[in-house]
Amino acid sequence: MAKDNLTAVLYGIDDLRLEQTPIAEPKDNEVLLQMFCVGICGSDVHYLVHGRIGDFIVKEPMIIGHESAGTVVKLGKNVKNLKIGDRVAVEPGVPCRTCTYCKEGHYNLCEEIIFCATPPDHGSLRRYYTHAADFCYKLPDHITLEEGALMEPLSVGVHACKRANIGIGSKVLITGAGPIGLVTLLAAKAMGASYIVVTDLVEKRLKVAKELGANKVLQIQKDMKEEDSIKLIHQMFGGAPDKTIEASGAEASMRIAILATKSGGTAVLVGMGAPEVKIPLMNALIREIDIRGVFRYCNDYADSLNLIASGKVDVKPLITHKFKIEEAHAAFEAAKSPASNAIKVMIYC
Repeated sequence: MAKDNLTAVLYGIDDLRLEQTPIAEPKDNEVLLQMFCVGICGSDVHYLVHGRIGDFIVKEPMIIGHESAGTVVKLGKNVKNLKIGDRVAVEPGVPCRTCTYCKEGHYNLCEEIIFCATPPDHGSLRRYYTHAADFCYKLPDHITLEEGALMEPLSVGVHACKRANIGIGSKVLITGAGPIGLVTLLAAKAMGASYIVVTDLVEKRLKVAKELGANKVLQIQKDMKEEDSIKLIHQMFGGAPDKTIEASGAEASMRIAILATKSGGTAVLVGMGAPEVKIPLMNALIREIDIRGVFRYCNDYADSLNLIASGKVDVKPLITHKFKIEEAHAAFEAAKSPASNAIKVMIYC
């Protein structure tokens, strides 16, 4: 067995270190994975820059990374679903499986969930990593490990579209064209949405949204009046969208998500921003807008795998930058710098 287990450890704000960590033995229901690639998520960057997200605070060194895929190199003694050599996508949140939330099928809300790279839980950006076998998804031969790692963000988009009840003929507004807005666009198209408009402040991101199949895009200007933005959105739809998925976390976009959606429609909030925001709640109330939250995903990985395997969704164009684990610092610089125009930065272990 290899001894080299180079690992990316976050010690605090702007303090990411590469160091050797012990290779763990898989527990009875776990597998040891030789990691192939790990994508950088906005949350990873947030922990690096701010040291916290809301109540999740980096108080002691934490291994970073949670969008990952690798190859099984060792099995725990109870593992039946995988064998050595299987290539797998890793669903990074392992719940307790016994609480009410888990039993009712809402395991993403489990209070005991162990989630990669959410303090105090360690993540997967290292050469070798152990994970619960039943939260590893075997990849068919024609799917790359990069696509396997991208099943993580895609699952957020799939979960958001399910929360919005997107189906055949849905008219969907997506606010925010970052990685989550873009995977939501891909999922919405695959789930039957007939017309999708994507908004963002950044023209380059909207260009990508157009390439990925948005019917129309709208570049929002910072000084634009709210009512003008809404008017433009309604003109693009020839009416109002029935569903809006807010993927930026910006208060202005949350307001638009509520105000632009047609009466009786659904506004789904995925983007995470300030703990408290000012939104037009009375407007939502009198127009019977359903406001729904999204937290990660739940029972969505198998669907994401199916979407990629069947060719209904192509996530490969999202990867814009590639680095080796030895270049982790440069990878995070690219991920956090607007000048790099990065969508998805992939690190190879």
